[in-house]
Amino acid sequence: MIVKGKFQVQMKAEPPYSTEDGITLTKAVFSKQFEGDLDAKGTVEWLGVRTPVEGSAAYVGVERVVGTLAGRRGSFIFLHSATAAKGGKDLSIAVVPDSGTGELRGLSGSMSIDIVEGQHFYTFDYELQT
Repeated sequence: MIVKGKFQVQMKAEPPYSTEDGITLTKAVFSKQFEGDLDAKGTVEWLGVRTPVEGSAAYVGVERVVGTLAGRRGSFIFLHSATAAKGGKDLSIAVVPDSGTGELRGLSGSMSIDIVEGQHFYTFDYELQT
């Protein structure tokens, strides 16, 4: 199944914890509120890196999502992984296998996001094995 919607996001960044050799390592926590068929709150623990080359960076994150998906209540975990090489981007957001709880047990899938004029939109392609 594919569901789409939008989400709000707030970031709480910590100061960089390393800046050696022009490489900046950072940590942040993101809070999300998903709207639409995914009606849920997400909390992402995030680690990022910026290089001295403009547009080259990466991040990883683990996100707990709690709420409802197409009317089914529970929680699950997304694993985020992204790289940018001189502006070219590769982003993966996937459900961690066997992380679904409650009515979301057996959930698998992946999410893509788009940012348009400052608004965040998601497309969640998922399966639910019951």
